[in-house]
Amino acid sequence: MQFSEFVSRLSKINNLPLPGKEAQFKMAPMERIKELKKADIEKQNPRQAGVMALFYPNKKGETYMILMLRRTYKGVHSNQVGFPGGKVEDEDENIEATALRETEEEIGVSRKRITVVRKLTNIYIPPSNFWVQSFIGTTSETPNFIPQEDEVEALIEVPLSELLSDEVLITQTLTTSYAVNITVPAFELQGHVVWGATAMMLSEVKELLVQVL
Repeated sequence: MQFSEFVSRLSKINNLPLPGKEAQFKMAPMERIKELKKADIEKQNPRQAGVMALFYPNKKGETYMILMLRRTYKGVHSNQVGFPGGKVEDEDENIEATALRETEEEIGVSRKRITVVRKLTNIYIPPSNFWVQSFIGTTSETPNFIPQEDEVEALIEVPLSELLSDEVLITQTLTTSYAVNITVPAFELQGHVVWGATAMMLSEVKELLVQVL
């Protein structure tokens, strides 16, 4: 789909109720769902983070979304695919500002060139003890991506048509921070497996898009 048409239709998502946790849980293993339902999140005093599902036109004007493969490091999200974003810093005016700042830092798209279209349903991530707030945003120009070297292993440019396809829904057996050889629902996008919290957030993004595109 051409980006101009995408942007025109995307504005309609503000008239829709958020799919919420029902959409998120479609991409969560049963073990994670059970954990989330019994968790006393406020008691955990979670940290706050903001992420951005950013859509943009490629050089042919076709609609794409950007994801990133994180570098290998000593942490629960090492070498995983995610949205650009990160934790709240003192300088941030609010959680939206966090998502915009982190997007600029991690992939080089100026926060001034991003239009935030919709705030989505936040999600708690038990292994890292984060409340994560996601947003859908757009930038009208084809980005000259500049990945943050110490954070980003690779950028993954996903065509909108691929994201909307049912063929990208898979199951994968993984060893995670909370289970060994667990079967999880996932997206396979551009040859990368997207699972966990990112897949849960992406599920809500996809359900909103399907209703307006």
